[in-house]
Amino acid sequence: MLVLSIVFTRIPMSTTPQDIRAALSRVVNPDTRKSLAVTEAELRIDAAGDAFDITVTLGYPVFNGETALRETIQQALAGAGIALGRLEFRSKIATHAVQRGLRPLDTVRNIIAVASGKGGVGKSTTAVNLALALHAQGARVGLLDADIYGPSVPIMLGLSGKPKSADGKSMEPMVGHGLQANSIGFLMDDDGPAIWRGPMVTQALTQLLSLTNWNDLDYLIVDMPPGTGDIALTMAQKVPLTGAVIVTTPQDLALADARKGLIMFQKVDVPVLGIVENMSMHVCSNCGHVEPIFGQDGGRQLAATYHLPWLGSLPLQLDIRQETDSGRPSVVASPQGKAAGLYHEIARRLAVHVAGQPLDDSGTRPRVVARPT
Repeated sequence: MLVLSIVFTRIPMSTTPQDIRAALSRVVNPDTRKSLAVTEAELRIDAAGDAFDITVTLGYPVFNGETALRETIQQALAGAGIALGRLEFRSKIATHAVQRGLRPLDTVRNIIAVASGKGGVGKSTTAVNLALALHAQGARVGLLDADIYGPSVPIMLGLSGKPKSADGKSMEPMVGHGLQANSIGFLMDDDGPAIWRGPMVTQALTQLLSLTNWNDLDYLIVDMPPGTGDIALTMAQKVPLTGAVIVTTPQDLALADARKGLIMFQKVDVPVLGIVENMSMHVCSNCGHVEPIFGQDGGRQLAATYHLPWLGSLPLQLDIRQETDSGRPSVVASPQGKAAGLYHEIARRLAVHVAGQPLDDSGTRPRVVARPT
């Protein structure tokens, strides 16, 4: 979703609102590859003499000044002979539709599951760095560790201790590197395993989600457990998801399981927002030699086969592992590094695809309340 916000005040006689709308309607947003929404109700312009100050409100985080979009708008207005004064970008992230029969959480606009068909593909590292990238781009972001048997978020965010509770019923999220976070790892002893059967696990997950006092989040990134078992199915059926991201390696074994994961989400009407290929190549830390030891372009081909967005690929790189293990993942440890740049690009594409999803209309539908007879 992209909404243009332009305030009409005094318009010079030589230019009409229709002229400006006509010029902007020819602008194709480089991110969405769609025309700008420029209906009269969505346009606001400030006239400054013979020029116009324009504010563009995007449905995803503003990042790096929107250089490409800025240039496209400037060219379109100049080509129409319209003088542009100040051009600013702001973001307003909307609440998007979830599965039929569910409603978004009041304090979370969009919940995004980061999933994989199997373990060992770097899903958790990808999830935490994507969350950090979205936060760095200006969004309000949370991270829920749904891997009950193998919680890793406390280590990755360098957090310890237990969540506070003011009322003895709900929990305040822990905060690490600007992310609101919660994990079963905060509630258990450091070396204590979760020896639980399926019903206990799914109950623990739903309580972590619903009893955490998330504070006005644009995105809640959920680090899913591997596979398509009880937890994954519970998430897909009972948690209001805007969509899911599938993480895989190029290896045929990983791709086969990733395929099962994405089909599971599709069967329960959760949009798959894209595919991320992790460990797409190994980069030697000594000489920089690049080698696709797990295969090549498998994730991209999977996305093409199922007509899904291709979000990007990430290398198998020593410093990514070291930085994550230290509690300072790449996006915060080396914000100008190549790996951080890749995570930012993937997060950017993800946010754009979220913005393109249907808007939530549950507020217009009556609530059905079961009453005892």
